[in-house]
Amino acid sequence: MEKIWLKSYPDDVVATINPDRYQSLVEVFEESVARFPTQIAFTNMSHDMSYGALDKLSKDFAAYCQQTLKLKSGDRLAIMMPNLLQYPVVMFGALRAGLVVVNVNPLYTPRELEHQLNDSGAKAIVVLSNFAETVEKVIDNTRALEHVIVTNLGDNFPLIKRTVVNFAVKYIKKMVPSFHLPNAIKYLDVMSLGGQLTYEKPQVKGNDLAYLQYTGGTTGLAKGAMLTHRNMVANLEQASAAYGTQLIDGKETIVTALPLYHIFALTANCLLFMKFGARNLLITNPRDMPAFIKELSNIKFTAITGVNTLFNGLLNNPAFSSIDFSSLKLALGGGMAVQRAVANQWHKVTGVHLLEGYGLTECCPLVTVSPHNSKGFNGTIGLPCSSTEVRIMGDDGLEKGLGEPGELQVKGPQVMRGYYNQPEETAKVMDGDWFGTGDIATIDEAGFCKIVDRQKDMIIVSGFNVFPNEIEDVCAMHDGVLEVAAIGIPHEVCGEIVKIFVVKKDANLDEKSLKAHCKEQLTAYKVPKIIEFRAELPKTNVGKILRRLLREEEIAKLK
Repeated sequence: MEKIWLKSYPDDVVATINPDRYQSLVEVFEESVARFPTQIAFTNMSHDMSYGALDKLSKDFAAYCQQTLKLKSGDRLAIMMPNLLQYPVVMFGALRAGLVVVNVNPLYTPRELEHQLNDSGAKAIVVLSNFAETVEKVIDNTRALEHVIVTNLGDNFPLIKRTVVNFAVKYIKKMVPSFHLPNAIKYLDVMSLGGQLTYEKPQVKGNDLAYLQYTGGTTGLAKGAMLTHRNMVANLEQASAAYGTQLIDGKETIVTALPLYHIFALTANCLLFMKFGARNLLITNPRDMPAFIKELSNIKFTAITGVNTLFNGLLNNPAFSSIDFSSLKLALGGGMAVQRAVANQWHKVTGVHLLEGYGLTECCPLVTVSPHNSKGFNGTIGLPCSSTEVRIMGDDGLEKGLGEPGELQVKGPQVMRGYYNQPEETAKVMDGDWFGTGDIATIDEAGFCKIVDRQKDMIIVSGFNVFPNEIEDVCAMHDGVLEVAAIGIPHEVCGEIVKIFVVKKDANLDEKSLKAHCKEQLTAYKVPKIIEFRAELPKTNVGKILRRLLREEEIAKLK
């Protein structure tokens, strides 16, 4: 397809970017800490960390990894924590040591964590003490894990605040379950010893892996998308092209409520705004809406990203409307579809349009984005970003015309190298340089793309991918389950929630026991919220359960 979207670009957005402008993310990072040493890089729980401090701390962590842990370039280091000051220290430190970062959702169950650690071959993990119990449960089953570093919530705060916060979290709020990891290393010891060691800068090249970012891909257990430094640098340049002309070096403050272990926040918040010397306001627990809004009211923020549910939650809290939005100039939604009602209300309350972007883990993630000069919500996912090609393909392998639905496929320097150690799964989504998103979309004469359906059965709960096969596999482990099918059904808060249809093997099986079983094996957002028992499930003539028919039944009920 001719690049018809270029004619809709704002005048200050370039058609192409240079994915080799920087040799690696390390080079981008080191440029920023050199340019903005006194600027605030991250703020968390009212404590600031400057770019200069981040430079030193990340270098100390890198030195410890190299000299004490003896980790080599290309080794994997997992990070299992929410948004804390320790995250950028560890993440940038790992990259500076030439390591590959494996981001881990701290809410993972032991089953999920064990799979990711073994699949990635992680040799070390840095975990918040609140979640160390999960590591303890799997450590004997991990093949490559040699080092566990445990940090406490307040470890990057000054001594008095650190002592108070860590005491309160452990003994008053009792948020740290007991764990036994006798060989674990304390984060504070790592940083103290690292400061006495010599950091040796490795040669990091564009084709070296930066992240193994786990995603469900097409089906089943999570797969590690291999994202190279060049992939990530390209996506940073693409995001910079789309919105960089609206940002002022050293003058921006971005609200980071989405977790940094998620590719959206990692790229759009942590990396992009670091490039411009911005301040990242890290929200550790955005579900505590009153505390979240209180933090927002104490800072003049210029940008915010989130998923539809986050924006909706803010708008439905009366205190949010009293915030001073005079500095706000960029609000970007992604991870799931932005609803028109939410976008309209956001503009009414803040005076700023809520723009929508679309991306995938396999694309670092940005693929399309609403232009910065958009005048309002239009129901599309915007235009392909710079140096990105898209095409709409039919089941017959032929490209569709304007307005005709088909699978959205992407080509560009941000597309992953493939799934780690999964050539068959990689082949399912790659056609030469083209990546098949699995989403059904259309493109109009102005180049705007619109998602109209999902080719795959993936469920999106508050921006997180949930895959039916995994839910069904876990449910089927229950002795009382004969057959099960999982689908997503629309939900006004979460976008979708998981519903399962179950045929009983044991007549005494009830909803309570099945949910309890799921809670032991699945992260909370994956646990089925609705269970319907049936005598039988619809199937094809070869016995394959037809999730599509079940989904259609549910949608019909809503009409």
